[in-house]
Amino acid sequence: MESDQQSSESSDRSELVSEDGKNIKSVICQCCESKVLCPGSAVLAEKELFLPLMKKKSGLNNTDGSVDGDTLTAHWFVDDMFTFENVGFTNNVGRIKYLICADCEIGPIGWHCLDDKKSFYIALERVKHV
Repeated sequence: MESDQQSSESSDRSELVSEDGKNIKSVICQCCESKVLCPGSAVLAEKELFLPLMKKKSGLNNTDGSVDGDTLTAHWFVDDMFTFENVGFTNNVGRIKYLICADCEIGPIGWHCLDDKKSFYIALERVKHV
């Protein structure tokens, strides 16, 4: 059963990724369908990153320190924040800024570490592709 799921994920990704590893389709917000990235502007990257569960920006800062979320591995990577068509950033959470939709403020859809000024990740599972 797992191999069927993996092969379906691989075929799904082949429809999203060009031969040079870039996104074929536009990357848009799941909620409001605002465009986040244009085709050909990001590279597929495999990296384990923890993202809190998706919610409005105001709900991302938990005072008790516990955060529910997912560890995701497939991301669109860009090295310049000006590559994005429409993305917002949360306040710092430690050394991390989470990326959110700038229009509806739902997120996080991605991750940016303040230690690396040229690394921005958008989780494939947190966006749609059209």
